[in-house]
Amino acid sequence: MLFNSEIFILLFVPATLLVYYRLAAHNRPRQWCLIAASLLFYGYWDIRFLPLLFGSAVGNWLLLRWFARSGGGAGMHRSLPLIAVLFNLLLIGIFKYADFIAGTLAVVGLWSDEPIGIILPLGISFYTFQQISYAVDLHRAARDGKSVSVHGFREYLLFVSFFPQLVAGPIVRHNEIIPQFRLDPRRPGLEERLARGGMLFLVGLGKKVLIADVAARIGSPMFNRVLEGGTLNLGEAWLATYAYFLQLYFDFSGYSDMAIGLGLMFGFLLPINFNAPYRATSIQDFWRRWHMTLSRFLRDYLYIPFGGNRGGILVQMRNSFLTMLLGGLWHGAAWSYVVWGGAHGLAVGINGLWRHLGLRMPALLGWVCTMGFVAASWILFRTEDFAATWSIYQSWFGLHGRGGTTIDSPLILSALIAGGIAAFAGPTSQKFILDQLRPSRWVGLFAALALVGMILLIGGGLQSEFIYFQF
Repeated sequence: MLFNSEIFILLFVPATLLVYYRLAAHNRPRQWCLIAASLLFYGYWDIRFLPLLFGSAVGNWLLLRWFARSGGGAGMHRSLPLIAVLFNLLLIGIFKYADFIAGTLAVVGLWSDEPIGIILPLGISFYTFQQISYAVDLHRAARDGKSVSVHGFREYLLFVSFFPQLVAGPIVRHNEIIPQFRLDPRRPGLEERLARGGMLFLVGLGKKVLIADVAARIGSPMFNRVLEGGTLNLGEAWLATYAYFLQLYFDFSGYSDMAIGLGLMFGFLLPINFNAPYRATSIQDFWRRWHMTLSRFLRDYLYIPFGGNRGGILVQMRNSFLTMLLGGLWHGAAWSYVVWGGAHGLAVGINGLWRHLGLRMPALLGWVCTMGFVAASWILFRTEDFAATWSIYQSWFGLHGRGGTTIDSPLILSALIAGGIAAFAGPTSQKFILDQLRPSRWVGLFAALALVGMILLIGGGLQSEFIYFQF
């Protein structure tokens, strides 16, 4: 079920919160309550995915438990975390990349043209990454001579399956969330956690329903026209680019707000995933702000093992390129994502070289260059097609006509204006809701009315899946 659906907002969340807090005094039952709710949430999408999620958690936990009980690396047991990592990569390889690999082999005549046809399980990239981080952290602790232990299966399964961040993040580390599972949810600050968590969920819902989905109503038809072989004039191309520029940000940022808000309502603080990325003045700055938990994962489990900043600027550029190349492939099983990741890797490397040479750029010019590059790369991210992307690039310069376009809908025009102001100049939602917003009856009344209004919009059909669900 979608976060922005009536059944989730009006039934699933209230029922889960009610049962959870009725069991608040009992650690194990309340954790099993969250596990049951998370498995129900996941199975609602497609019950066929449940055995894979559960089997993945069981397989990883058994391997890591065996490793811990062996003393953390005695003899042949030393390779158990590596086996766990390979186990996760194998799952992703089979379910996410099998058709991509088969299609690539078919191009060079090494495979039939028939696709394998494996269905991509929802959220597999996110819950496998979390388990990879657990295995690597355990291996590093043993390597450094620290004592190693593995959490019990109940807490491990909840770490893997916790429904607010199961499908599209944030990517959470075990030492960030598992200790919180043991905290009494009725501890001091309960009312504030519920209120601020609910407000953050509401803000995320507003981002999705009022900006991202509205922007998609004008951008998607134009992108679809190009994908079907048509063209855009100059005005249409720039409007489509801007609409998707906002749609992608508010779609994923909205999901992250809702996930963090839900976590807080259950008493858990999940890591922040966005920090005003469209105000970045360099591409390195952008990746410190966009999908921050993924950037952290790529840094700690790819970039640093590749060598990180050691070995000189050329080695750093190579490591940045390889890291972002793999990050692009993580986003999707297609050559378009590989090129997209490679372009960002090249840009990050050049940015590092620029800084290494001691060169400087005015902040405004840096922002313009960064946003221009990001917007251009989002086109390939959206179309997943090189020919369509090239056609839109040509339309940017009027090569398919210099005509303009109009926005007849006041709702769409308002969403595009409000979205731009919020993305480029407004306060970050987490900082405002969690740190700055002061309790008030008027705020509560406004929030209640806003929720009712958005539920009515959702009931009227203004809803869609989140973009990052496909990854």
